[in-house]
Amino acid sequence: MKFFNLLKKELAELITAQTIIGLIVTMTLFMFLGNVMNKTMEEAVKKEYSISLIDRDNTELTKNLIDSLKSANAEIAEYDIDGDNYSEILKTTEKEAVIIIPEGFTEKIENGEAPEIISIAGMDSAAMMSNLTNNNSGAVSLIKNCLSMMLADKAGLDAEDIELINSPLNVSEHTVVSDKSANASADSIMNSLMSQNMILPIIVFVLIMMTSQMLMSAISNEKIDKTLETLLSAPVSRTSILGAKMLAAAIVALLNAAFYTIGFSSFMSGTAGTVTEELTGSISGQYISVDEALNQLGLSLGAGDYILVGLQLFLTIMICLSISLMLGALVNDTKQAQTMVMPLMFMAMIPYIISMFSDINTLPVVIRILVYAIPFTHTFSAMSNLMFGHMGIFFSGLVYQAIAFIVCMFFALKLFKSDKILTASLNLGQKSRFKKSDK
Repeated sequence: MKFFNLLKKELAELITAQTIIGLIVTMTLFMFLGNVMNKTMEEAVKKEYSISLIDRDNTELTKNLIDSLKSANAEIAEYDIDGDNYSEILKTTEKEAVIIIPEGFTEKIENGEAPEIISIAGMDSAAMMSNLTNNNSGAVSLIKNCLSMMLADKAGLDAEDIELINSPLNVSEHTVVSDKSANASADSIMNSLMSQNMILPIIVFVLIMMTSQMLMSAISNEKIDKTLETLLSAPVSRTSILGAKMLAAAIVALLNAAFYTIGFSSFMSGTAGTVTEELTGSISGQYISVDEALNQLGLSLGAGDYILVGLQLFLTIMICLSISLMLGALVNDTKQAQTMVMPLMFMAMIPYIISMFSDINTLPVVIRILVYAIPFTHTFSAMSNLMFGHMGIFFSGLVYQAIAFIVCMFFALKLFKSDKILTASLNLGQKSRFKKSDK
């Protein structure tokens, strides 16, 4: 009963109204950003072209070209504007991109010369996504194709000849994972996996930083305020006190993980959902969905897999908490708590960066051993190991994390049960305020 009272006290201190509001705001923000990104990507990858066109040649050929563009499901907005002030043209049309067919366009074609078109595209930011929809690259490609068809038809080539010239071969792309294959491009599969696997490393990194800082600050503040000494002198076992602190911090960390997972998942699905809705590379223009391709390749995770990933995440949090408790006992003030989090930050940053840009299992043996010696690494690579069937690496990592947690907890308990928890400090060139108070 005393343990649950302690746990209730710790949770009350950690879970405040500000904490809940902050989590809700963060989750809502990521969901909103995901929705914005989804709309931007839908606009960027839509199959119909919207072309703002100024036809200054105004000949029978250019009129036929415009009709051909409309037949290709392009939305054509025609304008009649003179002058070479391109900034004024964009302002007048109120468009982000405009294409001009200059005078002499038809004459050059009739003389056997390559005609020119003028492409005007506005740019108002350096953001990649915002500039996907305000350029003419897709429209120019469509105009080239339509003009090629017209010229080929004029030269007496039939539709079959034109199609053969434009597409001299068909590519059937197959992706193989172990003994399974899917009729889909490897690039599309990789893009989908990257968007999925990006969530877990970010959440793990954020949780390690938050939980370590949270517990270090709590322990150091209790030492400085002398409330830890009062708590340890109460008729409650120190194991119960330590267990309540760590369990409360773990509950708060998992609560943060849930909110961040929902927020990041919404954000990533909004970012990549439209682009990866269909995969190209199949025979005769047949498409298969991303989910179907992942299922065929055995890259989809089931409920049991997510439970295993959750178990590794929990062990990671508990290792982080036990190390944070020992580091927090060495802190003299709040400023030092921010400094003492650096070792954990580096332990999390190394596997985080490596997992974002490389496959840890393909690194040289010595480097791989050093990286896997960091307990947090196994959580960063958990989803990838499960997807690609590296079960030996996954379960050995799970066992290694369990051993690391037991070792860290042993030293944390040993420190907490002794009086050193009240006097231990890392001076860093300063006199301990605890030793001062004893004089």
